[in-house]
Amino acid sequence: MELAPAGRTGSTSSTERLALSGAPPASPAGGALWALGASWLATRALIVLMAVGVLRISGTDVSSDISVIYHGWYEVLQTGTFPLDDVTWQYPPGAALVILLPGVLPWSYLVSFFVLCGLFDALAMGMLMRVGGRRGRSFTGAWMWAVGVPLLGPTVYCRYDIVVTAIAMAGLVVILRRPALGGMLLGFGGLVKIWPVLALAGTPRGRRTHRAWTAAAATAAALGFLLTAGMNGAFEFLKFQKERGIEVESLGALPLHFAKLAGAWDGQVTMNYGSLEMLGPWVPVISDVSVAGTLVGFGWLLLWRLRAARWQPSTTFDAALAALLVFTVTSRVISPQYLVWLIGLAAVCLTVRGTSQKPVALLLLPATVLTTVEFPILFGAVQHSQPWGVAVLAARNLLLLAATLVSCRRLWRSTRGPDAAPTVVLPGEPAAPSYPVRPGIAYEQALLDGLDESVGRAAPTS
Repeated sequence: MELAPAGRTGSTSSTERLALSGAPPASPAGGALWALGASWLATRALIVLMAVGVLRISGTDVSSDISVIYHGWYEVLQTGTFPLDDVTWQYPPGAALVILLPGVLPWSYLVSFFVLCGLFDALAMGMLMRVGGRRGRSFTGAWMWAVGVPLLGPTVYCRYDIVVTAIAMAGLVVILRRPALGGMLLGFGGLVKIWPVLALAGTPRGRRTHRAWTAAAATAAALGFLLTAGMNGAFEFLKFQKERGIEVESLGALPLHFAKLAGAWDGQVTMNYGSLEMLGPWVPVISDVSVAGTLVGFGWLLLWRLRAARWQPSTTFDAALAALLVFTVTSRVISPQYLVWLIGLAAVCLTVRGTSQKPVALLLLPATVLTTVEFPILFGAVQHSQPWGVAVLAARNLLLLAATLVSCRRLWRSTRGPDAAPTVVLPGEPAAPSYPVRPGIAYEQALLDGLDESVGRAAPTS
Protein backbone atom coordinates (compact mmCIF):
# COMPACT_ATOMS: atom_id res chain seq x y z
CA MET A 1 0.00 0.00 0.00
CA GLU A 2 1.35 3.41 -0.92
CA LEU A 3 0.64 6.41 1.24
CA ALA A 4 0.49 9.67 -0.66
CA PRO A 5 0.84 12.59 1.78
CA ALA A 6 -1.32 15.54 0.87
CA GLY A 7 0.23 18.07 3.18
CA ARG A 8 3.21 18.96 5.34
CA THR A 9 3.45 19.23 9.09
CA GLY A 10 5.10 22.17 10.71
CA SER A 11 8.17 20.27 11.87
CA THR A 12 10.83 18.40 9.92
CA SER A 13 11.54 14.79 10.93
CA SER A 14 15.06 13.51 11.51
CA THR A 15 14.77 11.29 8.39
CA GLU A 16 13.90 14.32 6.27
CA ARG A 17 16.72 16.39 7.75
CA LEU A 18 19.17 13.59 6.87
CA ALA A 19 17.79 13.40 3.34
CA LEU A 20 18.06 17.18 2.85
CA SER A 21 21.49 17.53 4.38
CA GLY A 22 22.99 14.50 2.64
CA ALA A 23 24.32 13.15 5.93
CA PRO A 24 25.01 9.41 6.02
CA PRO A 25 22.59 7.18 7.93
CA ALA A 26 23.42 5.96 11.39
CA SER A 27 25.64 2.89 11.35
CA PRO A 28 23.97 -0.43 12.25
CA ALA A 29 24.38 -1.85 15.72
CA GLY A 30 27.71 -3.52 16.14
CA GLY A 31 26.05 -6.36 18.02
CA ALA A 32 24.39 -7.66 14.87
CA LEU A 33 27.71 -7.75 13.02
CA TRP A 34 29.44 -9.54 15.88
CA ALA A 35 26.64 -12.09 16.11
CA LEU A 36 26.79 -12.73 12.36
CA GLY A 37 30.56 -13.10 12.42
CA ALA A 38 30.48 -15.48 15.36
CA SER A 39 27.72 -17.57 13.76
CA TRP A 40 29.65 -17.83 10.53
CA LEU A 41 32.85 -18.92 12.28
CA ALA A 42 31.08 -21.51 14.44
CA THR A 43 29.08 -23.08 11.62
CA ARG A 44 32.03 -23.13 9.22
CA ALA A 45 34.17 -24.86 11.82
CA LEU A 46 31.53 -27.59 11.93
CA ILE A 47 31.54 -27.84 8.12
CA VAL A 48 35.32 -28.27 8.06
CA LEU A 49 35.23 -30.90 10.81
CA MET A 50 32.62 -32.83 8.83
CA ALA A 51 34.46 -32.42 5.54
CA VAL A 52 37.75 -33.79 6.91
CA GLY A 53 36.00 -36.68 8.66
CA VAL A 54 36.43 -35.65 12.32
CA LEU A 55 32.65 -35.43 12.64
CA ARG A 56 30.62 -37.90 10.60
CA ILE A 57 26.95 -37.81 9.77
CA SER A 58 27.13 -40.86 7.51
CA GLY A 59 29.51 -43.52 6.29
CA THR A 60 29.85 -41.86 2.88
CA ASP A 61 33.07 -39.95 2.18
CA VAL A 62 31.79 -36.93 0.27
CA SER A 63 35.32 -35.54 -0.17
CA SER A 64 36.19 -38.27 -2.69
CA ASP A 65 34.99 -36.04 -5.52
CA ILE A 66 37.85 -33.67 -4.69
CA SER A 67 40.64 -36.19 -4.21
CA VAL A 68 39.62 -38.44 -7.09
CA ILE A 69 37.56 -36.59 -9.71
CA TYR A 70 38.65 -32.96 -9.33
CA HIS A 71 42.30 -33.85 -8.78
CA GLY A 72 42.18 -36.12 -11.80
CA TRP A 73 40.84 -33.28 -13.91
CA TYR A 74 43.54 -31.01 -12.49
CA GLU A 75 46.26 -33.40 -13.65
CA VAL A 76 44.81 -33.46 -17.18
CA LEU A 77 44.19 -29.72 -17.37
CA GLN A 78 47.80 -29.04 -16.45
CA THR A 79 48.83 -30.63 -19.74
CA GLY A 80 46.95 -27.99 -21.75
CA THR A 81 43.91 -30.03 -22.69
CA PHE A 82 40.45 -30.61 -21.29
CA PRO A 83 39.45 -34.13 -20.10
CA LEU A 84 38.26 -35.18 -23.55
CA ASP A 85 37.85 -38.86 -22.71
CA ASP A 86 36.15 -38.37 -19.33
CA VAL A 87 32.36 -38.36 -19.61
CA THR A 88 32.11 -36.92 -16.10
CA TRP A 89 33.52 -33.62 -17.44
CA GLN A 90 30.28 -31.86 -18.34
CA TYR A 91 31.09 -28.27 -17.54
CA PRO A 92 31.78 -25.12 -19.58
CA PRO A 93 35.45 -24.29 -20.16
CA GLY A 94 35.57 -21.69 -17.39
CA ALA A 95 35.29 -24.49 -14.84
CA ALA A 96 38.91 -25.34 -15.67
CA LEU A 97 40.03 -22.13 -13.94
CA VAL A 98 38.33 -23.17 -10.69
CA ILE A 99 39.74 -26.69 -10.87
CA LEU A 100 43.27 -25.35 -11.48
CA LEU A 101 43.10 -22.70 -8.76
CA PRO A 102 43.84 -24.99 -5.74
CA GLY A 103 47.10 -25.93 -7.40
CA VAL A 104 48.33 -22.37 -6.88
CA LEU A 105 48.07 -22.73 -3.10
CA PRO A 106 50.95 -24.30 -1.13
CA TRP A 107 49.05 -27.20 0.48
CA SER A 108 47.79 -30.50 -0.86
CA TYR A 109 45.04 -30.33 -3.45
CA LEU A 110 42.40 -31.45 -0.93
CA VAL A 111 43.38 -28.93 1.75
CA SER A 112 43.77 -26.15 -0.82
CA PHE A 113 40.30 -26.88 -2.15
CA PHE A 114 38.83 -26.55 1.36
CA VAL A 115 40.70 -23.26 1.83
CA LEU A 116 39.38 -21.98 -1.50
CA CYS A 117 35.79 -22.82 -0.57
CA GLY A 118 36.18 -21.17 2.81
CA LEU A 119 37.63 -18.04 1.25
CA PHE A 120 34.76 -17.58 -1.21
CA ASP A 121 32.28 -18.41 1.52
CA ALA A 122 33.80 -15.67 3.70
CA LEU A 123 33.75 -13.17 0.82
CA ALA A 124 30.05 -13.86 0.23
CA MET A 125 29.30 -13.44 3.93
CA GLY A 126 31.23 -10.18 4.14
CA MET A 127 29.44 -8.84 1.09
CA LEU A 128 26.00 -9.64 2.55
CA MET A 129 26.93 -8.03 5.86
CA ARG A 130 28.12 -4.88 4.12
CA VAL A 131 25.04 -4.64 1.92
CA GLY A 132 22.76 -5.33 4.88
CA GLY A 133 24.09 -2.26 6.70
CA ARG A 134 22.92 0.15 4.01
CA ARG A 135 19.81 2.29 4.41
CA GLY A 136 16.67 0.36 3.51
CA ARG A 137 18.51 -2.96 3.53
CA SER A 138 18.50 -5.85 5.99
CA PHE A 139 20.87 -8.31 7.65
CA THR A 140 18.34 -11.08 7.00
CA GLY A 141 20.24 -12.07 3.87
CA ALA A 142 23.45 -12.50 5.84
CA TRP A 143 21.61 -14.64 8.38
CA MET A 144 20.20 -16.74 5.54
CA TRP A 145 23.72 -17.42 4.28
CA ALA A 146 25.16 -18.03 7.76
CA VAL A 147 22.42 -20.52 8.67
CA GLY A 148 21.47 -22.02 5.31
CA VAL A 149 24.87 -23.05 3.98
CA PRO A 150 25.83 -25.38 6.87
CA LEU A 151 22.50 -27.17 6.53
CA LEU A 152 24.04 -28.89 3.49
CA GLY A 153 26.62 -30.52 5.73
CA PRO A 154 30.08 -31.43 4.40
CA THR A 155 28.91 -31.52 0.79
CA VAL A 156 29.00 -27.74 0.50
CA TYR A 157 32.82 -27.63 0.90
CA CYS A 158 33.37 -30.76 -1.18
CA ARG A 159 32.01 -29.32 -4.45
CA TYR A 160 33.09 -26.20 -6.29
CA ASP A 161 29.54 -24.81 -6.45
CA ILE A 162 30.05 -22.48 -3.50
CA VAL A 163 32.74 -20.69 -5.52
CA VAL A 164 30.37 -20.19 -8.47
CA THR A 165 27.57 -19.12 -6.12
CA ALA A 166 29.73 -16.43 -4.51
CA ILE A 167 30.62 -15.05 -7.95
CA ALA A 168 26.96 -14.98 -9.00
CA MET A 169 25.93 -13.30 -5.74
CA ALA A 170 28.55 -10.60 -6.23
CA GLY A 171 27.39 -9.96 -9.79
CA LEU A 172 23.77 -9.75 -8.70
CA VAL A 173 24.49 -7.42 -5.78
CA VAL A 174 26.34 -4.83 -7.92
CA ILE A 175 24.29 -5.09 -11.10
CA LEU A 176 21.90 -2.24 -10.28
CA ARG A 177 24.59 0.27 -9.38
CA ARG A 178 27.26 -0.95 -11.80
CA PRO A 179 25.52 -2.96 -14.54
CA ALA A 180 28.65 -3.48 -16.61
CA LEU A 181 30.59 -4.96 -13.68
CA GLY A 182 27.61 -7.08 -12.66
CA GLY A 183 27.25 -8.36 -16.19
CA MET A 184 30.94 -9.25 -16.35
CA LEU A 185 30.75 -11.27 -13.13
CA LEU A 186 27.60 -13.09 -14.22
CA GLY A 187 29.06 -13.73 -17.66
CA PHE A 188 32.18 -15.21 -16.08
CA GLY A 189 30.01 -17.28 -13.75
CA GLY A 190 28.04 -18.54 -16.74
CA LEU A 191 31.23 -19.73 -18.38
CA VAL A 192 32.02 -21.67 -15.21
CA LYS A 193 28.63 -23.31 -14.64
CA ILE A 194 25.93 -21.86 -16.94
CA TRP A 195 23.26 -21.00 -14.35
CA PRO A 196 24.59 -17.58 -13.17
CA VAL A 197 23.46 -16.02 -16.47
CA LEU A 198 19.88 -16.64 -15.29
CA ALA A 199 20.41 -13.81 -12.80
CA LEU A 200 20.17 -11.41 -15.76
CA ALA A 201 16.47 -12.23 -16.18
CA GLY A 202 15.25 -9.37 -14.01
CA THR A 203 17.52 -6.47 -14.92
CA PRO A 204 15.51 -3.25 -15.35
CA ARG A 205 14.57 -2.41 -18.90
CA GLY A 206 16.60 0.16 -20.75
CA ARG A 207 20.23 1.15 -20.56
CA ARG A 208 21.09 -0.98 -17.53
CA THR A 209 19.84 -4.15 -19.22
CA HIS A 210 21.72 -3.30 -22.39
CA ARG A 211 24.97 -2.67 -20.51
CA ALA A 212 24.65 -5.72 -18.24
CA TRP A 213 23.71 -8.18 -20.99
CA THR A 214 26.37 -6.82 -23.34
CA ALA A 215 29.06 -7.06 -20.67
CA ALA A 216 28.01 -10.62 -19.81
CA ALA A 217 28.07 -11.73 -23.44
CA ALA A 218 31.38 -10.01 -24.14
CA THR A 219 33.04 -11.50 -21.05
CA ALA A 220 31.83 -15.03 -21.80
CA ALA A 221 32.81 -14.75 -25.45
CA ALA A 222 36.26 -13.29 -24.80
CA LEU A 223 37.18 -15.75 -22.06
CA GLY A 224 35.72 -18.65 -24.03
CA PHE A 225 37.80 -17.68 -27.02
CA LEU A 226 40.98 -17.50 -24.94
CA LEU A 227 40.35 -20.90 -23.37
CA THR A 228 39.52 -22.42 -26.75
CA ALA A 229 42.67 -20.99 -28.29
CA GLY A 230 44.90 -21.96 -25.38
CA MET A 231 43.58 -25.47 -24.60
CA ASN A 232 42.31 -28.38 -26.62
CA GLY A 233 38.66 -29.45 -26.47
CA ALA A 234 37.03 -26.53 -24.64
CA PHE A 235 33.50 -27.35 -25.77
CA GLU A 236 33.71 -31.12 -26.07
CA PHE A 237 31.59 -31.38 -22.91
CA LEU A 238 28.46 -30.69 -24.97
CA LYS A 239 28.53 -34.10 -26.61
CA PHE A 240 28.30 -35.87 -23.25
CA GLN A 241 24.79 -34.54 -22.55
CA LYS A 242 22.74 -36.29 -25.23
CA GLU A 243 22.84 -39.76 -23.63
CA ARG A 244 21.81 -38.61 -20.16
CA GLY A 245 19.13 -40.45 -18.21
CA ILE A 246 17.10 -39.27 -15.20
CA GLU A 247 19.24 -38.67 -12.13
CA VAL A 248 17.90 -40.49 -9.04
CA GLU A 249 17.44 -37.27 -7.02
CA SER A 250 15.55 -35.24 -9.62
CA LEU A 251 11.86 -34.40 -9.62
CA GLY A 252 11.39 -36.52 -12.73
CA ALA A 253 12.75 -39.56 -10.89
CA LEU A 254 9.87 -39.61 -8.39
CA PRO A 255 7.38 -41.42 -10.69
CA LEU A 256 10.02 -44.07 -11.38
CA HIS A 257 10.77 -44.50 -7.68
CA PHE A 258 7.09 -44.96 -6.85
CA ALA A 259 6.63 -47.31 -9.79
CA LYS A 260 9.60 -49.36 -8.61
CA LEU A 261 8.12 -49.54 -5.11
CA ALA A 262 4.89 -50.85 -6.64
CA GLY A 263 6.78 -53.37 -8.77
CA ALA A 264 5.74 -51.66 -12.00
CA TRP A 265 9.19 -50.52 -13.21
CA ASP A 266 11.98 -52.89 -14.12
CA GLY A 267 14.67 -50.43 -15.11
CA GLN A 268 18.04 -50.06 -13.44
CA VAL A 269 19.96 -47.46 -11.47
CA THR A 270 23.57 -47.17 -12.56
CA MET A 271 26.44 -44.72 -12.73
CA ASN A 272 26.00 -42.92 -16.02
CA TYR A 273 27.86 -39.79 -17.15
CA GLY A 274 29.12 -38.99 -13.68
CA SER A 275 25.95 -39.50 -11.64
CA LEU A 276 23.57 -42.24 -10.59
CA GLU A 277 20.80 -42.30 -13.17
CA MET A 278 17.65 -44.29 -13.78
CA LEU A 279 17.71 -46.06 -17.15
CA GLY A 280 14.91 -48.08 -18.66
CA PRO A 281 11.20 -47.76 -19.58
CA TRP A 282 9.58 -44.32 -19.43
CA VAL A 283 12.93 -42.54 -19.03
CA PRO A 284 12.92 -40.99 -22.55
CA VAL A 285 9.37 -39.72 -22.02
CA ILE A 286 10.22 -38.16 -18.65
CA SER A 287 13.36 -36.60 -20.17
CA ASP A 288 11.25 -35.00 -22.90
CA VAL A 289 8.77 -33.75 -20.30
CA SER A 290 11.62 -32.23 -18.28
CA VAL A 291 12.98 -30.40 -21.32
CA ALA A 292 9.46 -29.21 -22.19
CA GLY A 293 9.02 -28.00 -18.61
CA THR A 294 12.20 -25.96 -18.87
CA LEU A 295 11.01 -24.37 -22.11
CA VAL A 296 7.60 -23.59 -20.63
CA GLY A 297 9.19 -22.11 -17.52
CA PHE A 298 11.52 -19.88 -19.51
CA GLY A 299 8.61 -18.90 -21.74
CA TRP A 300 6.72 -17.80 -18.63
CA LEU A 301 9.72 -15.75 -17.53
CA LEU A 302 9.79 -14.03 -20.91
CA LEU A 303 6.06 -13.30 -20.64
CA TRP A 304 6.56 -11.93 -17.14
CA ARG A 305 9.33 -9.64 -18.34
CA LEU A 306 7.19 -8.32 -21.19
CA ARG A 307 4.16 -7.79 -18.96
CA ALA A 308 5.90 -6.42 -15.86
CA ALA A 309 4.72 -2.85 -15.31
CA ARG A 310 6.94 -1.71 -12.48
CA TRP A 311 10.37 -2.50 -11.10
CA GLN A 312 11.02 -2.28 -7.39
CA PRO A 313 14.47 -2.37 -5.74
CA SER A 314 14.03 -6.09 -5.10
CA THR A 315 12.63 -7.10 -8.50
CA THR A 316 15.97 -7.89 -10.11
CA PHE A 317 16.93 -10.18 -7.24
CA ASP A 318 13.50 -11.81 -7.00
CA ALA A 319 13.45 -12.60 -10.72
CA ALA A 320 16.90 -14.18 -10.51
CA LEU A 321 15.74 -16.56 -7.78
CA ALA A 322 12.54 -17.42 -9.65
CA ALA A 323 14.49 -18.17 -12.84
CA LEU A 324 16.95 -20.39 -10.96
CA LEU A 325 14.12 -22.32 -9.28
CA VAL A 326 12.47 -22.95 -12.65
CA PHE A 327 15.78 -24.18 -14.03
CA THR A 328 16.38 -26.43 -11.01
CA VAL A 329 13.03 -28.21 -10.68
CA THR A 330 12.73 -28.89 -14.41
CA SER A 331 16.27 -30.24 -14.71
CA ARG A 332 16.98 -33.93 -15.19
CA VAL A 333 19.55 -33.61 -12.41
CA ILE A 334 19.13 -32.12 -8.92
CA SER A 335 22.40 -32.73 -7.15
CA PRO A 336 22.68 -31.80 -3.45
CA GLN A 337 25.04 -28.90 -4.13
CA TYR A 338 22.36 -27.21 -6.24
CA LEU A 339 20.78 -26.06 -2.97
CA VAL A 340 23.71 -23.74 -2.27
CA TRP A 341 22.80 -21.89 -5.49
CA LEU A 342 19.29 -21.33 -4.19
CA ILE A 343 20.44 -20.36 -0.70
CA GLY A 344 22.83 -17.81 -2.19
CA LEU A 345 20.28 -16.06 -4.40
CA ALA A 346 17.65 -16.20 -1.65
CA ALA A 347 20.16 -14.49 0.66
CA VAL A 348 20.64 -11.69 -1.89
CA CYS A 349 16.85 -11.26 -2.12
CA LEU A 350 16.56 -10.97 1.65
CA THR A 351 18.99 -8.07 1.77
CA VAL A 352 16.10 -5.92 0.49
CA ARG A 353 13.31 -5.33 2.98
CA GLY A 354 10.60 -5.25 0.32
CA THR A 355 11.45 -8.56 -1.36
CA SER A 356 8.56 -10.78 -2.42
CA GLN A 357 10.57 -13.96 -1.80
CA LYS A 358 10.54 -14.28 2.00
CA PRO A 359 8.14 -17.27 1.96
CA VAL A 360 10.33 -18.89 -0.70
CA ALA A 361 13.41 -18.57 1.52
CA LEU A 362 11.49 -20.21 4.37
CA LEU A 363 10.64 -23.15 2.10
CA LEU A 364 14.26 -23.52 1.01
CA LEU A 365 15.59 -24.03 4.54
CA PRO A 366 13.71 -27.29 5.26
CA ALA A 367 14.39 -28.39 1.67
CA THR A 368 18.11 -27.98 2.41
CA VAL A 369 17.83 -30.04 5.60
CA LEU A 370 16.02 -32.81 3.72
CA THR A 371 18.71 -32.69 1.05
CA THR A 372 21.35 -33.53 3.64
CA VAL A 373 19.17 -36.33 5.01
CA GLU A 374 18.75 -37.66 1.46
CA PHE A 375 22.47 -37.28 0.71
CA PRO A 376 24.64 -38.54 2.21
CA ILE A 377 22.66 -40.02 5.12
CA LEU A 378 19.98 -42.02 3.24
CA PHE A 379 21.51 -42.08 -0.21
CA GLY A 380 21.65 -45.88 -0.30
CA ALA A 381 17.91 -46.00 0.39
CA VAL A 382 17.29 -43.46 -2.37
CA GLN A 383 19.46 -45.40 -4.80
CA HIS A 384 17.51 -48.61 -4.18
CA SER A 385 14.09 -46.89 -4.06
CA GLN A 386 13.45 -47.92 -0.47
CA PRO A 387 10.44 -46.35 1.30
CA TRP A 388 12.31 -44.05 3.72
CA GLY A 389 14.64 -42.77 1.04
CA VAL A 390 11.83 -42.16 -1.44
CA ALA A 391 9.73 -40.40 1.24
CA VAL A 392 12.52 -37.97 2.12
CA LEU A 393 13.33 -37.35 -1.55
CA ALA A 394 9.66 -36.75 -2.36
CA ALA A 395 9.30 -34.27 0.50
CA ARG A 396 12.43 -32.38 -0.62
CA ASN A 397 11.41 -32.24 -4.28
CA LEU A 398 7.83 -31.23 -3.52
CA LEU A 399 9.15 -28.42 -1.31
CA LEU A 400 11.29 -27.21 -4.21
CA LEU A 401 8.30 -27.40 -6.55
CA ALA A 402 6.17 -25.45 -4.06
CA ALA A 403 8.95 -22.86 -3.67
CA THR A 404 9.06 -22.45 -7.47
CA LEU A 405 5.32 -21.91 -7.78
CA VAL A 406 5.23 -19.48 -4.85
CA SER A 407 8.25 -17.61 -6.19
CA CYS A 408 6.77 -17.15 -9.67
CA ARG A 409 3.36 -16.16 -8.34
CA ARG A 410 4.75 -13.56 -5.94
CA LEU A 411 7.11 -12.19 -8.59
CA TRP A 412 4.20 -11.75 -11.00
CA ARG A 413 2.02 -10.01 -8.42
CA SER A 414 4.81 -7.72 -7.22
CA THR A 415 5.33 -6.28 -10.71
CA ARG A 416 1.74 -5.78 -11.79
CA GLY A 417 0.51 -2.42 -13.01
CA PRO A 418 0.33 0.74 -10.93
CA ASP A 419 -3.18 -0.21 -9.78
CA ALA A 420 -1.95 -3.41 -8.16
CA ALA A 421 -1.60 -1.69 -4.77
CA PRO A 422 -4.31 0.71 -3.66
CA THR A 423 -3.25 4.26 -3.00
CA VAL A 424 -4.60 5.86 0.17
CA VAL A 425 -4.53 9.65 0.33
CA LEU A 426 -4.17 10.90 3.86
CA PRO A 427 -6.12 14.02 4.80
CA GLY A 428 -3.76 16.96 4.76
CA GLU A 429 -3.78 20.45 6.07
CA PRO A 430 -5.98 23.06 4.41
CA ALA A 431 -4.32 24.62 1.43
CA ALA A 432 -2.56 27.86 2.27
CA PRO A 433 -4.04 30.94 0.62
CA SER A 434 -2.20 31.93 -2.50
CA TYR A 435 -0.85 35.39 -2.97
CA PRO A 436 0.21 37.07 -6.20
CA VAL A 437 3.93 36.87 -6.73
CA ARG A 438 5.71 39.94 -7.99
CA PRO A 439 7.84 39.34 -11.11
CA GLY A 440 10.90 40.55 -9.23
CA ILE A 441 10.93 37.48 -6.89
CA ALA A 442 9.90 34.83 -9.41
CA TYR A 443 13.37 33.24 -9.31
CA GLU A 444 13.40 32.94 -5.51
CA GLN A 445 9.88 31.49 -5.56
CA ALA A 446 11.00 28.81 -8.06
CA LEU A 447 13.78 27.80 -5.67
CA LEU A 448 11.31 27.50 -2.81
CA ASP A 449 8.96 25.42 -4.94
CA GLY A 450 11.83 23.07 -5.79
CA LEU A 451 12.72 22.73 -2.11
CA ASP A 452 9.11 21.87 -1.25
CA GLU A 453 9.06 19.18 -3.92
CA SER A 454 12.30 17.62 -2.67
CA VAL A 455 11.02 17.53 0.90
CA GLY A 456 7.79 15.95 -0.31
CA ARG A 457 9.74 13.22 -2.02
CA ALA A 458 11.73 12.60 1.14
CA ALA A 459 8.58 12.10 3.21
CA PRO A 460 8.33 8.47 4.41
CA THR A 461 5.85 6.15 2.78
CA SER A 462 4.54 2.79 3.84
